[in-house]
Amino acid sequence: MPETPGPAEPSLEEQIAAYQREFQDLDPQVEQVVSALSRLNRRMNVAYSRHTATLGISNAEWEVLKALVVSGAPYRLGPGDLAKRLGLTPAAMTHRIDRMANDGLVTRERDEANRVRVIVELTVEGREKWLEAMRMASVFEEDLLQDLSSEERAAFGEMLMRVLRRVEETQPDAGGRLSDLD
Repeated sequence: MPETPGPAEPSLEEQIAAYQREFQDLDPQVEQVVSALSRLNRRMNVAYSRHTATLGISNAEWEVLKALVVSGAPYRLGPGDLAKRLGLTPAAMTHRIDRMANDGLVTRERDEANRVRVIVELTVEGREKWLEAMRMASVFEEDLLQDLSSEERAAFGEMLMRVLRRVEETQPDAGGRLSDLD
């Protein structure tokens, strides 16, 4: 017997009206921005997951590939550095690196200068996967913002950066996770 879908997610307007009904001090403008950002983030993550799945990698693995690329050539970091950059615990990072090394996306070797330290390095295959994912993401993101003019994109980007800076200043530990999600 086919599964009956649950009720649809309420529109933002319906959600905000329900919040206001239950919490009269709510500022609907603030709630609209925050709720829209939250939904946008969730839906974008689903879209990115679909794209990366077609490449045989997960969003989580794409994040590791991105961190290694951002570190610059020769695209090498220690597992602890990767964990900090991605807001993960060392245990979660180790698990992720294990999978990626098995898939040939990264290598993991002892640091010749410090035999206790491990170095994770992007492979050619890992870089190719990153480039493919970036190409797909670029098309998706361009489509996402197609209704905004260049000026609107610049203004929107600046506004989001101001909000992000505010969160980073007031919640300096918010880049990490409270528990492992891996």
